[in-house]
Amino acid sequence: MSATPVFTKDAAPPAGPYSQAIKTPGVIYCSGQIPCDVEGNLIEGTIQEKTGACIKNLKAVLEAAGSSIEKVVKVNIFLTDMVNFATMNEEYAKWFTHKPARSCVAVYQLPKGVDVEIECIALP
Repeated sequence: MSATPVFTKDAAPPAGPYSQAIKTPGVIYCSGQIPCDVEGNLIEGTIQEKTGACIKNLKAVLEAAGSSIEKVVKVNIFLTDMVNFATMNEEYAKWFTHKPARSCVAVYQLPKGVDVEIECIALP
């Protein structure tokens, strides 16, 4: 089975030594995206704006892998404070209208001190 690293300049660069995604013949595994722009600068603003930035990065990575948001089957969300759960969901629902399977967990901290990170698994 082949596994191909995915990288696009249209999404935030990885914050460490890993690929933005790995594409296999049957599935695409996207690494967690934090709220950064394509140059790696952190996005400031509301949790909705930060959630949107994470998903925009995922969308760019998925498209570079030959997939799309509509082909996402599983999403994992990491929040540093569950007080942001409802407002994060407001933005999330705008992007994932097909309602893929999902987990959302509270974590102690995330890379670069951000308060949200989102990863997903999609079909090619």
